[in-house]
Amino acid sequence: MFSLSSWKHLRIPFSFYLLPIFIFALAFTPNHHAERMLLVFLSLHLFLYPSSNGYNSYFDKDEGSIGGLKNPPKVKKGLYYLSLVFFLVAIILAALINIYFAGMVVIYGLVSMAYSHPAIRLKKMPYVSWIVAGFFQGCFTFCMAYAGLSDFGFEVLLMPHVFIPGLLTSVMLWGSYPLTQVYQHEEDAKRGDQTLSLKLGIKGTFLFSSIWFLFTGLAFAWFFLDRNQDWAFYGFLAALLPVVLYFYTWFWFVKKDENKYANYSWAMWMNRISAIALNIFFFWYFLENTQILQVI
Repeated sequence: MFSLSSWKHLRIPFSFYLLPIFIFALAFTPNHHAERMLLVFLSLHLFLYPSSNGYNSYFDKDEGSIGGLKNPPKVKKGLYYLSLVFFLVAIILAALINIYFAGMVVIYGLVSMAYSHPAIRLKKMPYVSWIVAGFFQGCFTFCMAYAGLSDFGFEVLLMPHVFIPGLLTSVMLWGSYPLTQVYQHEEDAKRGDQTLSLKLGIKGTFLFSSIWFLFTGLAFAWFFLDRNQDWAFYGFLAALLPVVLYFYTWFWFVKKDENKYANYSWAMWMNRISAIALNIFFFWYFLENTQILQVI
């Protein structure tokens, strides 16, 4: 459990890529409480997400590159127990806020386990896994973070002012998620997994994601303009610009030689650019929207 290989598979730095959702939820939280902010951040980003990474790595037993690890070491039994310890710590930290937030952490963890566990293995179901992964890493995570930050419970899932921006994050992830699978076709096929990207093919994945990116832009435009936040709309467009430019540059190279360019390095740079741009935007939105909420 304490081997370096097991800790590498937790991929703790990879949590950075889900940080925009936490910051976006923070922007809608009316009462900021320093202790709750710290507990939610630690529970989700330092323990829950790494637990999910490690658990899925244990059952996938990837030999090729995976998100955050170009050359993953061989998994050991200790990784399984380490991932469960991290899951338990995530639940305990969440319970320090309230039992309902802890319950949401448990649900997220169990769904993520179902993604790779051989008894269910959602990864074998291309459309189901795409919907489930996008919803739980997006909308459910947004609502979960909001619940923890605000000391609420499951009722946040029924609050339109929480659920709607949460759903927007899922729309964004439904577009980008298949791109994270384009360099794993050979290994997924060897295991018998049917990811959405494998189903669509490499070029089909890029076309699919381009349509969803357009839909994402329109959805966020509607959301910000409906709230009379023109400044946020233009800021979001500015944040998307480097992401879109990189995406279409990558797509251009892939059309020339998909075997050469649909690889780990290109995919990880897509993740990095997206995460950096969106973290900056959502942090700025958090600062501006917090001032508006305080005035109201």
